[in-house]
Amino acid sequence: MLMDSYKREVTYLRVSVTERCNFRCQYCMPEKPFSWVPKENLLSYEELFNFIKIGIDNGITKIRITGGEPTTRDDLDILIKMITEYDSNIDIGLTTNGYLLASMIEKLKNAGLKRINISLDSLQKETMHYITKKDVYLKVMQGIEKAVAYGFKVKLNSVIMKNVNEDEIIPLFEFAKKLGVELRYIEFMENNFANQHIQGLNSNEILAILSSKYSFNLSSTSFDGPATLYETIDGYKFGMIEPHKHDFCATCNRLRLSAEGDLIPCLYFDEAMSIKDAIRDNDISQAENILKTVVQNKPEKNRWNVTETETSSRAFYQTGG
Repeated sequence: MLMDSYKREVTYLRVSVTERCNFRCQYCMPEKPFSWVPKENLLSYEELFNFIKIGIDNGITKIRITGGEPTTRDDLDILIKMITEYDSNIDIGLTTNGYLLASMIEKLKNAGLKRINISLDSLQKETMHYITKKDVYLKVMQGIEKAVAYGFKVKLNSVIMKNVNEDEIIPLFEFAKKLGVELRYIEFMENNFANQHIQGLNSNEILAILSSKYSFNLSSTSFDGPATLYETIDGYKFGMIEPHKHDFCATCNRLRLSAEGDLIPCLYFDEAMSIKDAIRDNDISQAENILKTVVQNKPEKNRWNVTETETSSRAFYQTGG
């Protein structure tokens, strides 16, 4: 069991397999040139798996594969199969922009992937192009359709921005509800790499717009990981992710592993410890000690509201959000 100093049991590991992304989203890294981290800097799938095994043996029960955009790394199904063959009970998911998803969906299913979270910030082709700086509409929609058709548990993630897609709060809700998948509205997380003119809507503003047409209440199952859940009269559940609130941290059970081997205790902290050398030296004991140290150093709260700027200096594409 991995227990931090605030008595929170850590059971969830988010594993970034790459910093690369084929989108340049306004809220993430719109001005970053397309570039590649040298392959030798990245942990191989075997190295990632060797650390993941240590995590599982110490109580990790949920793993999410992230990026950058994880589907840009070749043969992603190989890593997933390694994990599921080691422990078939692991709850393993993938967070993706969906652009390449349709082409690999069968391999991912056969490898044992169970859940897929797909970013969908708009239902309008032009708005999607503006947000991502790429013509992505058809491929993203194909990815969503395939994920549902193959029986994955699908969630759609939508970052709501003023004067960009705030007019789609209700259409996105209706699209997800009709499809039978959970929608999660995500408050824009200010960071140094985003378009500095972007402004997000907070949860109260989003809920107010939604309540103009639909009635809902806080769900009796009010937390789903970082999301606060709401439920309509006919039983449809949707989520709200509110990183600006410190109660977002109260039940945090997550660690993040970067593609280069940095083990990170909190999305909004720059502190990390590298497991790369220990894993490459096959020093399992040292890697396990680093894991336990990072868990013990996990902060009680994030650093939002510490400064007037309220921005994060960590690039979210390095840690999978």
